[in-house]
Amino acid sequence: MGSVDVVGGVALASIPSGIPDDDEEPPGFASIAHAMEHHMPAHLEQMLARGEAPGARGAACLIVDVLASWAVPVASRCGVPVVGFWPAMLATFGVVAAIPELLSKGFISDCGSPISTEGLNKDEAKADLQIANNLRIVPEDLQLGTKELLPWLVGCAASQRSRFAFWLQILQRAKSLRCLLVNSFPGEAADVVSGQHGAPQDLRILQVGPLLTDGLLDDPHELPAENPSMWQADGSCMDWLDQQRAGSVIYVSFGSWVAPIGPVKISELAHGLEATGRPFLWVLKNDPSWRAGLPSGYMETVAGRGKVVSWAPQGGVLAHEAVGCYLTHCGWNSTLEAIQHGVRLLCYPVSGDQFINSAFIVKMWEIGIRLRSTGRGDVKDYIERILEGEDGRRLQEKMNELRERVAVGEARFVAKKNLKAFVDGIKRDDL
Repeated sequence: MGSVDVVGGVALASIPSGIPDDDEEPPGFASIAHAMEHHMPAHLEQMLARGEAPGARGAACLIVDVLASWAVPVASRCGVPVVGFWPAMLATFGVVAAIPELLSKGFISDCGSPISTEGLNKDEAKADLQIANNLRIVPEDLQLGTKELLPWLVGCAASQRSRFAFWLQILQRAKSLRCLLVNSFPGEAADVVSGQHGAPQDLRILQVGPLLTDGLLDDPHELPAENPSMWQADGSCMDWLDQQRAGSVIYVSFGSWVAPIGPVKISELAHGLEATGRPFLWVLKNDPSWRAGLPSGYMETVAGRGKVVSWAPQGGVLAHEAVGCYLTHCGWNSTLEAIQHGVRLLCYPVSGDQFINSAFIVKMWEIGIRLRSTGRGDVKDYIERILEGEDGRRLQEKMNELRERVAVGEARFVAKKNLKAFVDGIKRDDL
């Protein structure tokens, strides 16, 4: 059984993951899924049954990230009320919840692959768009094709099938949920999709996000006592940022769980960043699979103007006044952090829900620009657009408006109200 630590008044209890604990890259999807289904349930059940949950008085409620849906039947067996947690946009939950309708109307096969039907236009692009538009899964203006809309279409055919089976299992287990907490802000999609699409009719959905530390730290240089990442952040980049002009730095990071984008793209991106003539901070894992495309002698060539680190304290970086824009994969947590600190976004989604996030960033909220390729010319041109001229000013105005609404405006008020309603529900035992 794992240990229990108390941090900031919160008791943190751990259970064995069943995955070797070392400093190597994170395990793949298949390894994680197998461990969650076949190793973790028994340990959690033992903890709940023995009253070893934090507080030692038994669990009043179990909040389960729906991506770890294996915990739902465990809670049921232990007689503990369970509530779901969705860590991404409400809009992406709507896509997953629509799977039964996508199947029944013949838009996708039993394996999750998009298929043609008589009612669809033969033109592939238009047919793709009809899936989203006909079911009203996401706003029509986003113009998302099937490959960008469906988050399980990642990797080879076998990988896509296993990911689709994973989502089907989540939906099956989610049928028993009566409440779902969502790490998103009220009004994320204006008057479009409610997120109830395909979900159980009695499922209560509460948007309680963004779940970020309010204001972070007074000093961006001060790293949090507890490292929230699996990797050690390079604190020297904060001192480097101090030496740069306000709003001048290009911050580049593709997150912690994105696979390498390939040596050709890395090479082009490197040349593009160099060609801007601007200072940049690039998070690039110190691993051959990530750095293989770096031009020979690149570190020496850009020394003084460019800084490449294996990992950065992202919250502190985005809070720093020197950062002018963020070239991102559009992971949801990264998106929320950028909004929190008012940093314009240059979007290069890679997989999963990142395409939906990017579409909202660019077309719904207008706080970023989509980078369609990592070609050196495109990288240079788009960075100029986002940092200079009318485009840059317009993006910053929109970002400031969204930041205000999410951080202190109506959306924040509703999120806090929803969270209070959830806590009150636990106290009344009527979740």
